[in-house]
Amino acid sequence: MGVSEERVVAVIMVGGPTKGTRFRPLSLNIPKPLFPLAGQPMVHHPISACKRIPNLAQIFLVGFYEEREFALYVSSISNELRVPVRYLREDKPHGSAGGLYKFRDLIMEDSPSHIFLLNCDVCCSFPLPEMLEAHRRYGGIGTILVIKVSAESASEFGELVADPVTNELLHYTEKPETFVSDRINCGVYVFTPDIFTAIQGVSSQRKDRANLRRVSSFEALQSATRSLPTDFVRLDQDILSPLAGKKQLYTYETMDFWEQIKTPGMSLRCSGLYLSQFRFTSPQLLASGDGSKSATIIGDVYIHPSAKVHPTAKIGPNVSISANARIGPGARLISCIILDDVEVMFYQLAQAEGDYKAKLGITILGEAVNVEDEVVVTKSIVLPNKTLNVSVQEEIIL
Repeated sequence: MGVSEERVVAVIMVGGPTKGTRFRPLSLNIPKPLFPLAGQPMVHHPISACKRIPNLAQIFLVGFYEEREFALYVSSISNELRVPVRYLREDKPHGSAGGLYKFRDLIMEDSPSHIFLLNCDVCCSFPLPEMLEAHRRYGGIGTILVIKVSAESASEFGELVADPVTNELLHYTEKPETFVSDRINCGVYVFTPDIFTAIQGVSSQRKDRANLRRVSSFEALQSATRSLPTDFVRLDQDILSPLAGKKQLYTYETMDFWEQIKTPGMSLRCSGLYLSQFRFTSPQLLASGDGSKSATIIGDVYIHPSAKVHPTAKIGPNVSISANARIGPGARLISCIILDDVEVMFYQLAQAEGDYKAKLGITILGEAVNVEDEVVVTKSIVLPNKTLNVSVQEEIIL
């Protein structure tokens, strides 16, 4: 089969309600993958990036959420992109590699030559076609997207060492206690179907060890608390680390932006990054206005077509306004995400200076929040269906 005939599929891990607890309270009313960043659901950004992969056959979303929570979105995005998107629900945790293996028959039904694996809570430019091209040159079973970060922050992620000439992955360790490298794993991969053989090998080894332990009931009792289930396979510790240095895995380094979306503050940071990217990829999504017939727009701003914004309002930079929101006369919005059905009357919203990784470094108004006249909201998170008639600063309004 020639390169032009090869099929590719993509798998996006979306987690579940028991995951991503640091993202609360934003995920209490809506699944984290559907929380809007730059006016689009979080998972929409990696899905849209997958559309650029040559010969893409299908996109699979794998997670623990109830199917009904994704049914409407999956149907909508499939029609929009004209690519089949399917949600696959795990019955129990299988690990990042185990979840991939569980649905191997469905993933392989189009006989793809390559499989992309992405994490939903990653924010980047997703250079997927470039990764695929590099992966074909390398000839291994997998290629990992990597980025250079500060030595101080590297230990929060999977650190790795790669050959500077061949880009072969030589060493990988997940969140080490001591500094190993300033190159980290971005949580974006492309594999050949041989990845399933590697995952199966880990499961088989676990089964063999479990059988050996049965020789002694005392040993079995001791090991039961520290042994992982045979079908629970972690991509980082169980696959990447053992295969490093064996000419099986390679790296592709991005020089563009990358962030991990773990906290409410990071949602605003990443929304801003995607809005900036829209300048080059989707300029038609960015609002404009000089205050004459429509609101004054400063910097990168997204306004949903159904939202109503008064011409005297001043919006931006880094503002995303969702469906059916109403922004009243004289409102000033800076660095914020306005969710569905929020009503902002006459008030000023100060810019949220601070640490994006902190719980309260930003301002987010939940769905159907009503902010009354002359109320100032600063560095606060307001849960859905609330009315604010007094100013708040650095608070979570439950």
